[in-house]
Amino acid sequence: MVTREHIIENPLSREQITIRRTAADTGGSVLEWELLLAPGGRVPSSHAHPGQEEVFTVLAGQMRFRVGVRRVIANPGDTVRIPPGTVHHFANAANRPARVAVRTSPALSMQELLETAAALAQDQHAAGRRLPRPGDLVLFMRDFEREVRAPYVPAALVHAVVTPLARLARRRGRDSRYRQLRQR
Repeated sequence: MVTREHIIENPLSREQITIRRTAADTGGSVLEWELLLAPGGRVPSSHAHPGQEEVFTVLAGQMRFRVGVRRVIANPGDTVRIPPGTVHHFANAANRPARVAVRTSPALSMQELLETAAALAQDQHAAGRRLPRPGDLVLFMRDFEREVRAPYVPAALVHAVVTPLARLARRRGRDSRYRQLRQR
């Protein structure tokens, strides 16, 4: 079990993530985390997890989910299951913080994805940028293609575009700042 809380803060999405059980704790079967989402907070964009299921249980507040084409409002005690490969989006639906228990299975590198996304958001926020640096986005998409994919675009097409761009960025040394952010 996790002996001390590991907290990840994302200033852009207004998420605070507390890791409860890591992949190492569960033999890779699950990542358990708690999401505290400020009023107005939301995941930055619709996305899908190709081989992972996510299960959200609202503990406090109210959440709005889009799961495929279905819209769901979830209140305390409600559980929303996102099957692997399903495009989804979520946001705080109220004017008070929402607290949600999340189980991602299998864990894969989801904790590293959450940490990297937060580090990139902190860098973007500090630089006053409205959008992420394209090179960072390409490297992120390549590093975490097992955990997340863009919605509505065929995975093979994304892979065919992202892989050579990430290789080019690395070859030209444009990945050093990204790698430093990943090490935070």
